[in-house]
Amino acid sequence: MAIEIGELAPDFTLKNQHGEEVTLSSFKGKKKVVLLFYPFSFTGICTGELCGIRDDLAAFQNDDVELLALSCDSQFTQRVFADQENYKFPLLSDFYPHGAVAAAYGIFDETRGCAVRGTFIIDKEGVVRWTIVNGLGDARNIAEYKAALATI
Repeated sequence: MAIEIGELAPDFTLKNQHGEEVTLSSFKGKKKVVLLFYPFSFTGICTGELCGIRDDLAAFQNDDVELLALSCDSQFTQRVFADQENYKFPLLSDFYPHGAVAAAYGIFDETRGCAVRGTFIIDKEGVVRWTIVNGLGDARNIAEYKAALATI
């Protein structure tokens, strides 16, 4: 079962596409976090969603908000994906132990070995304030994220 609104977001440290460690709790007291899990790099829906965010990045990554996108792909896959699509936000690798962070958030698909499309907006105190979980083939509505951020 996915983490619910009002719960403390499970902390983690993962490497981004450049091999740098990113720790969720490092944003506590500083920024809200949009934590966006996606199934696989280089797939149609995932690329479309992330390109939509890339094209409106100021809404998701600014002085008040940090965007962290995660998949179970390797750091090296994340690097090529980010470079190819010109993503200027962290793509985190939940590769090893495989899917551990996605599992902690209750959205790891054991059968397929990937995260489903889960999004969690975490406030500056580390509490989940908004969430949506979509199936693998169901694209998310980015306008909903923007509306939710405006209320937190």
